[in-house]
Formats: sequence, C-alpha cells, structure tokens
Amino acid sequence: MAQRDGRARGELAAPGQISRLLRAWRDGDSDAPQRLIPLVYPELHRLAQQRVKHERAGNSLQPTAVVHEAYLRLVGAGVNWQDRAHFFAVAAQTMRRILVDHARTRLAKKREGGQHLSLLVTIEASEPRGVELLDLDAALTRLAEADPERARVVELRFFGGLTIEETAEALGRSTATVKRDWTFAKAFLHRELEGAAP
Repeated sequence: MAQRDGRARGELAAPGQISRLLRAWRDGDSDAPQRLIPLVYPELHRLAQQRVKHERAGNSLQPTAVVHEAYLRLVGAGVNWQDRAHFFAVAAQTMRRILVDHARTRLAKKREGGQHLSLLVTIEASEPRGVELLDLDAALTRLAEADPERARVVELRFFGGLTIEETAEALGRSTATVKRDWTFAKAFLHRELEGAAP
C-alpha cells in the first residue's frame, strides 16, 4: 500500500470513497458525514499533529481537539462538496482559522498576565525555524492581498498538507504552475518573516 510520511493515507485505503461520500453528502444523504469520519479522520489528525507538534511544553492545544473542531465546522459549513481535494482545501482553511484563533486567544491571555506559549511553525519540514503563528498568518494575509492564488497554494500545502499534485487538482491548475507559485510564495513569506523576527 502506498504511503507518505510513513503513514497509510485513508484515500489510498479506499480509493474514490471519500469523493463518493462527499457527493452523497452534498446530494442530501444525512448518513454520509458519519460514514466519512473514519476515512478522513486519520488524515485530518496527521495534519493537525504536524501543525501543533512544535508547540512548546504546557500548551493546551491538542491535535485531537483541532480535528474535532475542524470537523464540526466542516459539517456545519453547508459546502457544496465536489470531491476529496475540495474537502481538504476547505479543511486547510478551517484548520488555519482554528490555529490562528487559538494563537490570538493565547496572546490575549498573555496581555492579561497569563502565560504565553507560542506555536512554532515551519514553511518546509526541511527548513525548520520558529515563527509565531500570528506572524505567519499576517504574512500570508499580505501575500493574499498581493496575490490570492499564491496564498491559496500556501494554505493548501502548509495548513492542508496537500502535495503539489493535490494542490493543482484542488485549484484546477497545472502542477508546473503550482510548483512555481509555491517557490515564489515561500520566498515571499521568508522575506516577510525575516522582517518580523525580533
């Protein structure tokens, strides 16, 4: 069975089943969301785990909590689901919002005298560097203002954990274009984050 990052992927264990269930959900099958959970949960949990694994000791944010919150928001979103790529694209946006909301809450508590535990993130696993999540979100927002398509590539790749090919599928673009956009966006974010570093 094919694997990535040492883990079997749900969609490879059940090819096409995620897309079929999403279309059934879109078409009014009220049981589809429950049948979908075991297929998407492992991938959502892996993504959440990647995003919070660098958070410092004592942090209250757990991958399971992120997944549960994301899934609740996805179920209630009323999205006209197209396929697996579309689902994980929306999941990427949802996880970004959850993590940023959490970081803002932590910052507010720090300002009120509570302990602040920053979330460390990386743009690429091969280039680890600690960055405040809010700095990354602000840089990504600036990129979105200048170039929304490239910002979407980062959101799907970083927060959604999609491959270049999956990102191209989700955006309806060529893999070559997505590769160029990813390279440009990483350089943009590195410059922005260098400026935000203390």
